[in-house]
Amino acid sequence: VRLVESGGDLVQPGGSLRLSCAASGDIFSIDTLGWYRQAPGRQRELVATAAKGGSTKYADSVKGRFTISRDNDENAVYLQMNSLRPEDTAAYYCNAEGIWTLSGYESEYWGQGTQVTVSS
Repeated sequence: VRLVESGGDLVQPGGSLRLSCAASGDIFSIDTLGWYRQAPGRQRELVATAAKGGSTKYADSVKGRFTISRDNDENAVYLQMNSLRPEDTAAYYCNAEGIWTLSGYESEYWGQGTQVTVSS
């Protein structure tokens, strides 16, 4: 299983970005797909998750600004980020939990990260 993120960039405060993450491999389904972020000197933190059944969860700091969505057929997850702030600057990581593959059950995978920088 491999997770590949894309979409990170330098954007001005108030701007928008859309992150994408595609999972590849012999995957039947993924229970939960999500986004985490890590700023320099800080711990990795949850941004948003989306369960296969449709439920979503967001960090309080991004509620109303970020929207997570997933495509179960494509094993992909997206993060639409609006009204970006300098404090959103971080490396954003895609996460997959509960992956069912031809080989059986895999607990968790991480992507390599994509950098989001919010600065004027």
